Amino acid sequence: MAKVRKRGDTYQIDYFDPTGKRVRKSFKRRKDAEAELAKRVSLIHEGRYLDVKKDLKTTLGELIKRYKENYSHQPSFGSWKTFCMDRFKDRFGDETVLSNIRYVDLEGYRTHLRQKPTKSGSIRKTATVNRELSCLRHMFNKAVEWEMAEQNPFNRGKCLVVKENNSRLRFLSEDEIGRLLDECPKHLRQIVESALNTGMRRGEILSLTWGQIKNGFIYLQKTKTDERREIPMNDTIKNLFDQIRKENGFRVGDNDEVFTFAKGEDKLKGKVPVRGRPGPAPIPEQIISVKSSFNTSVRRAGIVNFRFHDLRHTFASHFIMRGGSLKELQEILGHKTMTMTMRYAHLSQEHKKKAVNLLNGLTAPCHKTVTSESVTVSQPRQVIDFTGRGERI
Repeated sequence: MAKVRKRGDTYQIDYFDPTGKRVRKSFKRRKDAEAELAKRVSLIHEGRYLDVKKDLKTTLGELIKRYKENYSHQPSFGSWKTFCMDRFKDRFGDETVLSNIRYVDLEGYRTHLRQKPTKSGSIRKTATVNRELSCLRHMFNKAVEWEMAEQNPFNRGKCLVVKENNSRLRFLSEDEIGRLLDECPKHLRQIVESALNTGMRRGEILSLTWGQIKNGFIYLQKTKTDERREIPMNDTIKNLFDQIRKENGFRVGDNDEVFTFAKGEDKLKGKVPVRGRPGPAPIPEQIISVKSSFNTSVRRAGIVNFRFHDLRHTFASHFIMRGGSLKELQEILGHKTMTMTMRYAHLSQEHKKKAVNLLNGLTAPCHKTVTSESVTVSQPRQVIDFTGRGERI
């Protein structure tokens, strides 16, 4: 007779399979043992016991190990996916067999994520919940492909991804831009100016090297979408880079970072003189984070509800409001589809109104034609002002 018994710190299932062989297997938790026994008994009654797939013995821990082996090269793996997998093990159990994780468990996990506050006490954002569930779904998809599981439990119900609100479009006015730049320390101001004039992401800016700047373009190889892109430089950003080169006081190599910062007297490199002035040269260190200094500058400038990524929105918004096209903006920002770029479309409406006003008078009626014996003369047609400045053309 099939039963579950406690043996020390574990719970053991005990039953006979259809061939008469006695089967015993231990689990750390009683509910896991009961669920597994119920499933196996059901398969015996349905006559499908001997067709049991590998998901009856593959554990979540084994899947995580295989997943790490194949996807540890991803940029987001160390900072995000490793964190997610630790949470998966805490929630479902490292020794839990994949077949015991059901759709209802996944739905419950989503509810748990949405209700549990973050470490800072705030409510977890919808996008964060979706990214974590997407990671788990991908793991189960790979488990099926690797023949470690029979099917993906995500496919047994409705999509668990919650619709995200991507309507946020916070950008700075020209007055706010001036106030922010005035409050930024020198090294941060250069970074903020680069973001405002190129629309580059924070990581792309901080990792920028001199070898990527040439021929009037910034060449990005490593991007969020893993697709290279070329960003044209305006005069402002060209002058900024020239200024940084001059301030460095020495010839920089292609692999040297553009944005560096040297701290204190202990950061001196021997007695290498700075070009043009005596004294030792500071060792430049790559700036890897500006979160604290940026938030401080925003607060001092009296700007609310603004993040570093919103500098990218500011670039895009002013680009459109000054007459740039959505297609050009898509290419500069590196959006794969026009859908993301269309969030800025409404900003061009006022510009379009001004543009169509240039056609005022195009259909104005002419004066009557005067006919003589041999010559037909028409009165001059009204002059159309295409420039918007009252000029005759």
